[in-house]
Amino acid sequence: MFDKPREECGVFGIAATPNTAIDPAYETFTGLFALQHRGQESGGIAVNDSGVISCRKDLGLLTDIFDERVLRAMRGNAAIGHVRYSTTGNPNVENAQPIVVTHNKGNLAVAHNGNLVNAGELRHEIEMNGGIFHSSNDTEIIAYIIVQERLKANSIEEALRRAMRRIKGAYSLLLMSPRKLIAARDPNGFRPLCAGRLDRHFVFASETCAIDAVGGAFLRDIAPGEIAIVENDQLRSVDSGLRADKSFCSFEFIYFARPDSVLEGVGVEWARQEMGRSLARESGVDADIVIGVPDSGISAAQGYARESGIPYGVGLIKNRYIGRTFIQPSQDRRERAVRLKLNPLAANIRDKRVIMIDDSIVRGTTSARIVSALREAGAREIHMRISSPPFLHPCYFGTDIPDSEDLIAHRYTVDETARRIGADSLAYLSLESLARVLEQSGGCPICDACFSGEYPVAPPTSAEKNRFDRRISRTP
Repeated sequence: MFDKPREECGVFGIAATPNTAIDPAYETFTGLFALQHRGQESGGIAVNDSGVISCRKDLGLLTDIFDERVLRAMRGNAAIGHVRYSTTGNPNVENAQPIVVTHNKGNLAVAHNGNLVNAGELRHEIEMNGGIFHSSNDTEIIAYIIVQERLKANSIEEALRRAMRRIKGAYSLLLMSPRKLIAARDPNGFRPLCAGRLDRHFVFASETCAIDAVGGAFLRDIAPGEIAIVENDQLRSVDSGLRADKSFCSFEFIYFARPDSVLEGVGVEWARQEMGRSLARESGVDADIVIGVPDSGISAAQGYARESGIPYGVGLIKNRYIGRTFIQPSQDRRERAVRLKLNPLAANIRDKRVIMIDDSIVRGTTSARIVSALREAGAREIHMRISSPPFLHPCYFGTDIPDSEDLIAHRYTVDETARRIGADSLAYLSLESLARVLEQSGGCPICDACFSGEYPVAPPTSAEKNRFDRRISRTP
């Protein structure tokens, strides 16, 4: 309802050496807590106690699911965890992760960040061979494929290597078998995944901020197409043999990731500041103050202010106690909810020409409400600047960007959009500037399909994998 692309998921895992004071469940909870921004619908942790894997997961924030008593009971030598926002599959406990399965050769836990483009085809193939699913998410499909391959392979990593030839799309995976902790990344490297060390113990995480949170040291990013295995307190790597052009999701830098994370060697805070600077060079306008829409718009606003010489100020106050699932059914209540989440600081904007920086516009509804609130607070002019290019196309790789017809930039010109949201002017960051910041400055080739329509992997063409989530129609 707040008109933003929503996060996909976050993963964290740790393999502890024997006879150590490290508590894998507690460290995983801490790492996930640092990744809570990536998913607030559900969470879970699976622990490996000498080959016996158990799991606790539920809907809600991590603090709703785990407390000291629960974590103390989760004993083990390794753990993986997951926080979820559903890009596919309904928000119910069956779709929460990790997925834990028992098969002919042992136990397996899987946690996944991303979206498969051929999930519908794979699910149909499995169902036609008698397979039964408990969820409608991609992760159970991945687990099923791995188990199928494990029955024919000599090791879990070889089974994963074979499975990676069958699954297509975006996936950053953590697997936990009775003896191994494994991380793997799709050959395009759509989603982040990195490795670190906590004393003598190896950890994997979606973002470096999670490694920092547990007091660990960043080692390196998991390479696209890589399978990294922790076994017997050693880290080794297997090449999947899959090759593709690297296509890291640009929106990780624009919005998803925490500003204190480093992705693919590029600091997120630095990148957002540079986007703001580029935006000021491309679409400067006379004004009295630059403000940012919390949270990710603030860094770009500071960069814009530095480049333009226009003072930066606080124009919107964010209520930290309203979760992203705070939804109201009526228009009047939605208006009130926006005011509860973001309230103008009238003393800073009254009678001023305001440049308001935000990271994106999706449907435009929230932008219109914020502009209206700023005008009511006394802003004389409102010039909206967006630190990303216009969203024109849906995303199939783990970002909740809807069909093109729901995207305001797809339906209207820039000037028409400005009028619809009530701004005096509107400008977006150019795709060329975004690529220059991330690729030339940081050496990070990006996926820009939601802006350009050029998909690194062909979009899905098969039937929906979650078709049974919908209610039966009673119309003849």
